[in-house]
Amino acid sequence: MRAWTMAATLLAAGWMAGCGSRTPLPPPPQPEAVQREGQAFVEALRPRRPGRPVVAVLALNDGTETTDLLLPHAVLERSGLFDVQVVAGHPGTVQLFPALAVQAEQDLAGFDRAHPGGADYVIVPALARDDDPVLLAWLRRQAARGAIVIGVCRGTRVVGEAGLLDGRRYTGHWYDRSRMQRRHPAGTHVPHLRYVIDRGVATTTGITASVPAMLALVEAVGGHARARALADELGVPAWGPAHDSTPFRLTGARAWNYLVNKAAFWRGERRAVDVRDGMDDVALALVADAWSRTGRMTVEAAAPTPTVRLRSGLQLVAHPAAAPWPRLPLPDGVRPLPLLDRTLCEIGARHGAMRQEWVMLEMEYPALEHGCGSA
Repeated sequence: MRAWTMAATLLAAGWMAGCGSRTPLPPPPQPEAVQREGQAFVEALRPRRPGRPVVAVLALNDGTETTDLLLPHAVLERSGLFDVQVVAGHPGTVQLFPALAVQAEQDLAGFDRAHPGGADYVIVPALARDDDPVLLAWLRRQAARGAIVIGVCRGTRVVGEAGLLDGRRYTGHWYDRSRMQRRHPAGTHVPHLRYVIDRGVATTTGITASVPAMLALVEAVGGHARARALADELGVPAWGPAHDSTPFRLTGARAWNYLVNKAAFWRGERRAVDVRDGMDDVALALVADAWSRTGRMTVEAAAPTPTVRLRSGLQLVAHPAAAPWPRLPLPDGVRPLPLLDRTLCEIGARHGAMRQEWVMLEMEYPALEHGCGSA
């Protein structure tokens, strides 16, 4: 088993060495151009019809990225402006990666019956498969009915497989830069912006860009003051599109760090987070995702009941509270984004600066905004 895993890891490292790191990038745009992009993004997200906007967060039951799903759902629910539903291929559990699991709120057919005119917005997270034919066909139908499609992180790949990037400007996770340019030569990849929109199709850079993009959507629907209040609650200093893509690339040292990180999987430990009704989705997702990406820890949820209802209303699947794994504390009273900074600092202290750097690269998180231990 270890030999097979080492071979797979070597193949993965070779694949990553060819992804996104060797394409020359232009210099970042001037601040005035970035500001115009942000204003255009908000304007393009304005609701297209009256009433409370309906948002479908698309999910693949077999595997959907943890923060790509939980963060957009939680931020939009917390705003109080939207009807938000996690919509999966079939009813039941949605397994998240790299950690946790939730219950789908609706399946595709049920959503279509409830909303024959389609969604106003469809959020597309990273999925374990980019080419699920049922989900792709449904996504195309939603776009044809006028839904604004928002590909989060590697969800951009799914949007591309649906044929929605051709002739459009787009961005995505930095790993995929070269791959997406090869797959979609009729589209235009845009670096140095956290999010981009072109004729009803929006895309974001890596995992942590989902919160700024959702705050821009809140601003488009509820105004700047509403978005500012929510950003303060989350600990987000700014949600504009400014983003320097230059540091996000693979070097020889980073590729080797990845190889060692993934090859040492058998030295990992299992930890549980004690979860309860009303727990903050955003904080839970960021902490579980970051620790799981170290390659040294598997994070599970534990509770006295099989599911708990998170603050957003989502049902989180839990293991029995008596599970024997050591606990990973999730402190109360710390806003989610400062808590991510604290978690990254703890990862660095426990596993070293190179592993902390790799987690930040995977999450496309440019810098510690809040420092260690600040609230």
